[in-house]
Amino acid sequence: MTETAAFSLPQSPTGQFVCQRDLDLYDQADCQTLATQAAKGRRLCLTEKQDGEAILVEQCEDGYTAWLPLASLTDLAPATKSYQAIIVEWEAIEARISQIINYGLQAKDQPNHYLWGGNIGPNFDCSGLIQAAFASQGIWLPRDSYQQAAFCETVLDVRAAMPSANFEIDSALKQLLPGDLLFFGSQRIDHVGLYLGNGNYIHSSGKSKGRNGIGIDSLSDLSDPISHAYFQGWWYGGRVMQSFDPQRHSLATTNIKVNTDLLK
Repeated sequence: MTETAAFSLPQSPTGQFVCQRDLDLYDQADCQTLATQAAKGRRLCLTEKQDGEAILVEQCEDGYTAWLPLASLTDLAPATKSYQAIIVEWEAIEARISQIINYGLQAKDQPNHYLWGGNIGPNFDCSGLIQAAFASQGIWLPRDSYQQAAFCETVLDVRAAMPSANFEIDSALKQLLPGDLLFFGSQRIDHVGLYLGNGNYIHSSGKSKGRNGIGIDSLSDLSDPISHAYFQGWWYGGRVMQSFDPQRHSLATTNIKVNTDLLK
């Protein structure tokens, strides 16, 4: 038996554990602020780092670390087989884009609000919605928006192109495909949406700047103040070329390819 404070957990032959129910994970050991969520069936590795009534865990599918309350150890079961990522390449991803978009649209149709750290639903944060939509089709992405940006192939560098007097939004939008990810930010990337086509995208946005939940905004029709505000912070358009495996992929670099066709 592995002893953790007053809680005990059977040893796992793989060192991994399966969530028996949906679990909340936190950004600090005091377990006050949600960092992310682990849906029933997800894999966790326990680290040796404990603080008070929490233990630091790592999610096997995306390598994300967060704090789990010790009381939730009883909601884990030993994994008899180690998690093995299945790498899905672009051709298979492209074939699943319509289902990924449908996931987002169906999530929008449910009563929801923006939840920092939410990635199970009905309440999502921006990157949680994106991760969940792709995961619904067996395609894992990193957890946070800036990590997703680093993982994608950048097909449109808006920050580089927009200052040009010759920048044309119609030309820019032609570079995007439905299912591409749109990345926004100020000092760094801190928001992501899913491109639907025809200049529109779906995203979960917050209360102060956005819609306090999942909504559809536009890159071409900026008459709505929320669409206009996000457009001002649009950085990149990225494409998911394969699924993520934390054992194979590094998030340290970004694959930026500037399309010079934007500069007419």
